[in-house]
Amino acid sequence: MKTTFLTILLAGVLACNVQSATKEQGIVFEKMPWAKILAKAKKENKLIFFDAYASWCGPCKMLQKNVFTRADVADVFNKKFINVKYDMEVGEGEALARMYPLQAYPTLMFINANGKVVQQVIGYQDPEALIQIGNAVAAAKK
Repeated sequence: MKTTFLTILLAGVLACNVQSATKEQGIVFEKMPWAKILAKAKKENKLIFFDAYASWCGPCKMLQKNVFTRADVADVFNKKFINVKYDMEVGEGEALARMYPLQAYPTLMFINANGKVVQQVIGYQDPEALIQIGNAVAAAKK
């Protein structure tokens, strides 16, 4: 009986660790106010990758589930950019929507530390396309 309990407990702990490791493979999105994001970008001399989404947007959900979670996408974006995402209809996202008017969701922007958009992409991007865009934007910055 004790052995069965310990086996079940160990399996639960391992399952939690595997789930946690899986989540960490994706793009790491910073969770801080916009002013601090700009300051961090300036300090680290990086561009900001900004995912402007809405909670009801189907293609936005597909990006989050199928693209942002991939290790190959994360490898490029976590190294080269400060990554943020804002629901543009809630909280600080509403103010950002006035600063950065959108035509559609999702809108993916690359923004410099001064707050200027240097590249904008509208709509769902498959992983390979997003990696190519990210690499091109990072190379152009140099």
